[in-house]
Amino acid sequence: MGNGLSEALNLADVRDFARRRLPRGIFEFIDRGAEDDVASAENREAFRRIKLTTRGLTDVSKRSAATTLLGSPVSMPVAIAPTGAAGLVWVRGELELARAAAAAGVPFTLATRSMTSIEEIAEKAGGTNWFQLYVWADRSMSWALVDRAAAAGFQALFVTVDVPVTPNREYNKRNGFSLPFDPGPRAMLDLALHPRWLLGVMAKYLITTGMPRYENQPGETKLTITQGGRENLPSARNDNLTWDDIRELRRRWPRALVVKGILRREDALRAIECGADGVVVSNHGGRCLDAAVAPIDALPAIAEAVGGRATVLMDGGVRRGSDVVKALALGASGVLMGRPGLFGTALAGEAGARHVLDLLQRELLTVLAQIGCPTIPEIGPDIIHGLARAAALQVVRESS
Repeated sequence: MGNGLSEALNLADVRDFARRRLPRGIFEFIDRGAEDDVASAENREAFRRIKLTTRGLTDVSKRSAATTLLGSPVSMPVAIAPTGAAGLVWVRGELELARAAAAAGVPFTLATRSMTSIEEIAEKAGGTNWFQLYVWADRSMSWALVDRAAAAGFQALFVTVDVPVTPNREYNKRNGFSLPFDPGPRAMLDLALHPRWLLGVMAKYLITTGMPRYENQPGETKLTITQGGRENLPSARNDNLTWDDIRELRRRWPRALVVKGILRREDALRAIECGADGVVVSNHGGRCLDAAVAPIDALPAIAEAVGGRATVLMDGGVRRGSDVVKALALGASGVLMGRPGLFGTALAGEAGARHVLDLLQRELLTVLAQIGCPTIPEIGPDIIHGLARAAALQVVRESS
């Protein structure tokens, strides 16, 4: 069948092909949420409930999705979200994904727990690069990463604040999948039943660079994905993170600072007070609190409260060009997208990730024509239909 790109007509198709290629443990680690998968499913369902109206008799022959995000020009209001599994789906997967983003003209966000270093992404990827930070209990380790990202020229720092403790993901235990990677009999059988991944990813690592490592872990903690237990790794699940840490990051970081994982308007305002240039309305893709509100439902009140004083982004459930339009209409300046980029990378590395971005951009341009908004600034709340718009406005009124 090959890599499936020619048959993948949308992001759901890309996911289906990736599901066949990847071992179940790795696929579900990426695809699923937490506990009963309620939040991850609601992220998509919330988008489905929102309907758009159209402006007739509008010249859309010169439509463009180009805009700016955090001061950088982009081909469309989309960025690759930080994900820690790209190196598991393709050899040097973060670099492949970053290169695809650069070629497509959108930002790439490198995760703290990535398997490609900050410096290599800066040197080889090109494009606009952002860095996502987990603040460790030992703050000096995090500040060292901040310094490295600044020295490498990363344009923005995204600090994730919605993972104070390790989430409850029972399916990982059932699949025998864990990080550090220590497969039991069930997981070993799973790997053996996926020879394309086994030979194309893991075998290539073993005969070239060896087992992939967490390249941004400092010093002696830069372990491979199979080394040690959790007690050997400094915890990135920091349950004593406070607003003082955001103030300290503002003092240390010289460029755009964004707080990721905001679902309440008062937290968005507090982030701005602490010096943040932006917030990401996010429930971590439904991967942490399974009872969390969908970000698209939380977005209108936060965008209204921020009122242009900072950049508002959102992530969680973006799978179609129309989803991007809905997020912009409800107050976001852009969206981040995680899982689809990983699934595209799993199929064909940079080419697969670029295919995902090309699909999304084509859909977005089609929707812009259909709603009669030839440019991004023309998208407003008036294109949200009836009940969804009324509900969003009611949220804004009640939170004021």
